[in-house]
Amino acid sequence: MVEVRSSNSIVYRCAYHVVWCPKYRRPVIEDDVDDRLKELIREVCAERECNLIKLETMPDHVHLLVECDPQYGIHRLVKQIKGRSSRLLRQEFPSLRSRLPTLWTNSYFVATVGGAPLEVIKQYVANQRSA
Repeated sequence: MVEVRSSNSIVYRCAYHVVWCPKYRRPVIEDDVDDRLKELIREVCAERECNLIKLETMPDHVHLLVECDPQYGIHRLVKQIKGRSSRLLRQEFPSLRSRLPTLWTNSYFVATVGGAPLEVIKQYVANQRSA
């Protein structure tokens, strides 16, 4: 269950399911790139005090289940994750620079998970690897 959180001026309970893909949906999220990407996502979420509930990667997309302060905004969180991971992964893995003009597409999918039981969404994200 997503717990109620608070900041200076608001009390909230906001969990989001976010999905995004590499440019041209290329299957580049594998092996060391996959491990480093997960590390970078965890870093950004920790810095922004966002609760990373579940993270799963596939070779051609990323699933993220995260709690985020609505005043900070899910858009800013996704933008920071995608920006930092693109910059650092392309620096650390030169093959990504030669295969793609940018690492991520500009678009992403986001949905609030308030209407669905959180366990159902966590199970969906966890089962992406075996689907």
